[in-house]
Amino acid sequence: MGTLRDLQLALQLKIEELRQRDALIDELELELDTKDDLIRQLQVELDRHRSASQHPASAGVQSAAVPDEPQRTKRQAISAEPTALDPSQLTDVTLNSYSKTKESRELIQMALLENDFMKHLEHGQILTIMDCMRPTSLTQGCCVIQEGDDGSTVYVLEEGMVEVTKEGKKLCTISQGTVFGELAILYNCTRTATVTALTDIKLWAIDRQGFQTIMMRTGLIKHSQYMEFLRSVPSFQSLPEDILSKLADVLEETHYSEGDYIIRQGATGDTFFIISEGQVKVAQQKSANEEPVFLTTLSKGDWFGEQALKGEDIRTASVTALGDVTCLVIDRESFKQLIGGLDEVNNKQYDSDELKAKLEAEAAFFSSVSLSDFNVVCTLGMGEFSRVELVSVYKEKDLKSDSSRSFAMKVLKKRHILDTSQQGHILSERHIMMEAHSPFTVRLYRTFRDSKYLYMLLEACLGGELWTLLRDRGSFDDSTTRFYTGCVIEALAFLHCRGIIYRDLKPENIILDQRGYAKMVDFGFAKKVGLGKKTWTFCGTPEYVAPEIILNKGHDTSADCWSLGILIYELLSGSPPFSGSDPMKTYNIILRGIDMVEFPKKINKSAANLIKRLCRDNPSERLGNQKNGVKYIQKHKWFEGFNWDGLCQGTIDSPFTPTVEGPLDNSNFDYFPEDTDDPPDEESGWDLEF
Repeated sequence: MGTLRDLQLALQLKIEELRQRDALIDELELELDTKDDLIRQLQVELDRHRSASQHPASAGVQSAAVPDEPQRTKRQAISAEPTALDPSQLTDVTLNSYSKTKESRELIQMALLENDFMKHLEHGQILTIMDCMRPTSLTQGCCVIQEGDDGSTVYVLEEGMVEVTKEGKKLCTISQGTVFGELAILYNCTRTATVTALTDIKLWAIDRQGFQTIMMRTGLIKHSQYMEFLRSVPSFQSLPEDILSKLADVLEETHYSEGDYIIRQGATGDTFFIISEGQVKVAQQKSANEEPVFLTTLSKGDWFGEQALKGEDIRTASVTALGDVTCLVIDRESFKQLIGGLDEVNNKQYDSDELKAKLEAEAAFFSSVSLSDFNVVCTLGMGEFSRVELVSVYKEKDLKSDSSRSFAMKVLKKRHILDTSQQGHILSERHIMMEAHSPFTVRLYRTFRDSKYLYMLLEACLGGELWTLLRDRGSFDDSTTRFYTGCVIEALAFLHCRGIIYRDLKPENIILDQRGYAKMVDFGFAKKVGLGKKTWTFCGTPEYVAPEIILNKGHDTSADCWSLGILIYELLSGSPPFSGSDPMKTYNIILRGIDMVEFPKKINKSAANLIKRLCRDNPSERLGNQKNGVKYIQKHKWFEGFNWDGLCQGTIDSPFTPTVEGPLDNSNFDYFPEDTDDPPDEESGWDLEF
């Protein structure tokens, strides 16, 4: 007995010791978070002081950096090469599988399930990836991955060890049962480290093309099957394809075993079931004293519980599983959120007679100008594919409007576009912008081309970038964020009702006009997919991409709803909710979900609720992607009392009115050095429509 008491006492002491250790760890983590916050605040203050010393009149508002001043870098967007796969032919594609021992299969499967990225894939996808991984063997000293090379393959190490180095410095060693190189299967990227075999090694590998084929194919086959099931239900046959597609996305698979009750007679329920595998028995009890009477057997493609979607809660029969059964399930609330179509907010009549007359007058003017009529004043911004110059009209022309005589000229290097396979994106950008006449998107007037460059003549918005304003202020209050978010919502409503996805929402791509109103700019990743349709190319800025883009499930306009939630969070707090030391870490944090994010106190409950409803993992559950589209965002409590009509008519004051002295005033923009690069000619002719 004494020994038992001694053990219990020792165990209690150990438990108390662990509790104290956990408490100490919590204190240290809190202290580190506090220090991080202090560092961020000091950085903001430092930026403000730099701005004030260079431009005292605009301290704390705008800064025009001097040439030798170090700048906080803007985030670069990422765009994969367009997929070479035709979705309509994917179901017929034969995937190559490689034989493996039982031990190899188990090791690969375990490695994939333990990987931060791969563990988010569906079980069937993991099994298919494992089947399609090919064997590779290398001897000691061989290079598996070379830093700086283009990567397209992910590996699982089965035997041996490898060393990871960056710029000649050792980072770590990797042992068997580990996945590495996974960023390369998401999009074409440069390897950031070198991996060398420390011993003879055995690897299993799959390349980007194979991985994306598996992901697209499994998603498309499942979606196609779900759509077929839904079309067979009489109540759903009158629904438009885009609503059916969203219903298919929100269906959840539920599994049952022999004898399980799926529905019990007399119970309350709000779910509807479609059988995707197996059979069920339906029985009804006439009275409490009688045995249930068998009614029918239902099998694959049949449905039951339909009345629950119409508001009838009491189940009138019992349904039990005959063997293993898989059902597709949707609940009444999800159904109600999706059924009803798009409201009038998504179909505003932007193309009034007055606007049409203005566009015709503009078209007459711009058709008469040539590249030589414009004089470059300075550079307003730079991106990976382009730079934007402030230009003035060199030759006297009569604009016959109140427009200034300055414009923004976006200049793109043709060879760089070709080398990075971005031709489709550039042509899409031109087509979409030429037709986008929203007050909340920057206008494209016309385009030019020569042997080296493409040119896009844009409306000049001289109030500066929202990114610069956010950088200098650190964060915005609720009222300021609400105004800029309202401008973005109006722009997205205009695009989404036309089946256009924007795909690169972030402060860097929002610009202010001289009134301080926000407009979306840079439509390089925008794509017209049509209502209810999806696209698969990886696009966006790492901190802002939606989970379905990362997991290559196919995405639609709901990806913009996700990014809108991220934008609101960043404007209110000064930094995005998901951010890692490299893109892959950022993607893994995103896949954990918004509920894993601890919101700062400066984001109030109402704003946090809106952000979380925009950033639901399931695209069909996101606010803005359900019945009535963005109208439900506009009706959210956080926007209570906001003057949407005043915003659209331009009658409400903006929270910040920039100082713009004239059509050539670039003081609200940072300094950018001249471009001294002379790109080679590119005359293949893909850009003839420019």
